[in-house]
Amino acid sequence: MQELIGDSARGSEWALVRLRVDGDKIVDADAPGVAEDLRGLSLLEAAAVGGETLPLRAGPGAVGVTLRLWLDPHGPDSDRACCSPSAVIEARRACHKLGLPHVTLDRRQEFRRAVVTTFVRGYGRGDTPNPCVRCNGGFRFAELLAFTRRIGAARLATGHYARIVERDGRLLLARALDEQKDQSYMLARLEPRLLSRVWFPLGDQRKEETRLEAARAGLAAARRPESQEACFLAGGDYRSFLARNGLESQSGPLVDTGGAVIGMHSGHWAFTPGQRRGLGIAAPEPLYALETDARTNTVVIGPRAALARTQVSARGRLFVAAVRVEAKLRYRSPAVPAAVEPTPRGFRLALDEPAYGVARGQAAVLYDGDVVVGSGLVTSSATV
Repeated sequence: MQELIGDSARGSEWALVRLRVDGDKIVDADAPGVAEDLRGLSLLEAAAVGGETLPLRAGPGAVGVTLRLWLDPHGPDSDRACCSPSAVIEARRACHKLGLPHVTLDRRQEFRRAVVTTFVRGYGRGDTPNPCVRCNGGFRFAELLAFTRRIGAARLATGHYARIVERDGRLLLARALDEQKDQSYMLARLEPRLLSRVWFPLGDQRKEETRLEAARAGLAAARRPESQEACFLAGGDYRSFLARNGLESQSGPLVDTGGAVIGMHSGHWAFTPGQRRGLGIAAPEPLYALETDARTNTVVIGPRAALARTQVSARGRLFVAAVRVEAKLRYRSPAVPAAVEPTPRGFRLALDEPAYGVARGQAAVLYDGDVVVGSGLVTSSATV
């Protein structure tokens, strides 16, 4: 015999349901508002029972919520994804272990339209999009904060490694204490006006401490491996994913910086600035992809020195006035000191030292110390 605490969907609302289950049959149910008695039904049969609209209200405790997001069905390792079915089940078990209700929001199709389709189209036009920035800084919090409003919760707590600080009377995002796990770059597009409703309880501790706490609480998450790539790839290679999702292989020229053809490739979208592997060109010095042209299906390659960029333009905004910043232009790249100038649709950066591998579509996140003072998407870069 086990007790299950979950949700019963009513359109955009949620109703708390408590079930006692013996084997695969419900023997008792506290589920006000459902259209029929659930006793004697299986969980699958009960899931199809309708009823009146009843809101789930957040009381003095917490309500656990997990987003179920779309995963590539051809991915080789979907269990490692943060939004996989096994992750949802583990989250539910953790909540039930603590005596808390748990809700799963099925947002697979919405996620696919908003994040995955945008990812594919970005590569198709020659950009290097970061889907995790779009998901964490936009889609994920839009869905979770909407749910928070519906149940009357005071704030949303997530496991992101970031902090919220006050600067000149307003709340801004800041780097986490654990620099190796800091996720402020991925969250930088989150609107500062929303931060009063958000809490990052892990931002002031290190990942090792979190795992120890989870282990002491007997939670399976303490042993869960980390996902390193975009979750929806489910452990697969993004180039194979793009090929399966509309970007066809098409032969095109590899050209040097002077425009001379020195080889061929099978699709511009398989290359991104800074890429060294997969060029298929023997040369006396290492060569890198410098830029791609989707219109002509051309990939320009050259030496590493040709990757250097000192001027970067981005579409986005400054959250507070700034003149000098540290600009982080890729997730795995160090921040570079820069002068920043606002533009009508974003900002322009003059870097103190060259950055390498700057790519259209990547996030440009601006820091003043540990505080995020601006964010945008790279639209162009050049050397001056």
